[in-house]
Amino acid sequence: MSTTDHTIEFVTATIGGQLFGLPISSVQDVFMPERLTRVPLAAPEFAGMLNLRGRIVTAVDMRLRLGLTPAEAGKARMAIGIESKGESYGLLIDAVGEVIRLSVGGLESNPVNLDARLARVSAGVHRLDGNLLVVLDVDRVLDIGAHAEAA
Repeated sequence: MSTTDHTIEFVTATIGGQLFGLPISSVQDVFMPERLTRVPLAAPEFAGMLNLRGRIVTAVDMRLRLGLTPAEAGKARMAIGIESKGESYGLLIDAVGEVIRLSVGGLESNPVNLDARLARVSAGVHRLDGNLLVVLDVDRVLDIGAHAEAA
């Protein structure tokens, strides 16, 4: 076993009072979304489309994706820009936090008592001082189509 501890950096975000982390390698932007255009017949989790510096970005409402109550109308929200399979997405969150560096060895599998809504998008958890950081799996977060087709 190596004496050097491998670490990974996470961009932290709060959604519905829960702390989440996205590997910094998957984050392209952090921005305030403006002028969302709804897409008719799209799954409710898709908040709409927006233009971000000339790129068309699909906005995913993470509160709805996690089965939480919608954000209060008029409340300012943030978005974390990611890219997956050649498409750009903006994950709408309540607040963005800081960038933290955590040990790869500190990543634990999902606890059995983790809410199923969180477990389905989680790549594991890190236990922090009195808090649980749920690491988001980008592919699982964006796997909305499979659920919509099954419904």
